[in-house]
Amino acid sequence: MEVHLVSLWLPILVSALVVFAASFLAWSVLPHHKPDITSLEHGQEQQLLEWAASAGIKSGVYMFPGCADAKRMRDPEFRKRWKAGPWGTLNLLKAPPSFARNLICVFLFFVVVGVFVAYVGGIGMRPRTPFLHVFRVTGAAAVMAHALGFIPHGIFFGRSFRSMFCDVVDGVVYGLLTGLIFAWLWPAAEAVMSDPPVGG
Repeated sequence: MEVHLVSLWLPILVSALVVFAASFLAWSVLPHHKPDITSLEHGQEQQLLEWAASAGIKSGVYMFPGCADAKRMRDPEFRKRWKAGPWGTLNLLKAPPSFARNLICVFLFFVVVGVFVAYVGGIGMRPRTPFLHVFRVTGAAAVMAHALGFIPHGIFFGRSFRSMFCDVVDGVVYGLLTGLIFAWLWPAAEAVMSDPPVGG
């Protein structure tokens, strides 16, 4: 008898709340993410802001030196720029960042992760599964969700090894917390929705 997703609503919500709080601590209180984003000196920032405002560039993510057509990568002029540098990405937003909206979206992401963790656990384990086994299965699924998915993006868009390593450490912690909560709140047999017995 599998555990229905509806029966796991409590660990889904509790894990989302706990991971949300852990994420807030990781980014707002603990020091390991402080070097992830640096600021330009005042004069440099002012020059960049004036250039971005006057250049009329639309919002989006730009890589430079950029080459929209792969055939142009063989162009001697482009290859010269590519070798000379500098290299990087530029991310222009449509509007000022909304801290409240971002927090809500992050919390909803944690809920979605919890739903998928519950789905994986529910189809693979029965009610009254031992604590350690539930922790191993749901914790592994949550670690994969929180710690691994962003790595290819970070590789291709130039994130530093240090910042990605810190994110992986955070993701492992979030995953282990999620596994502990699912193991703690894993339903007993009488609390699980099940099909009625045949002939009942």
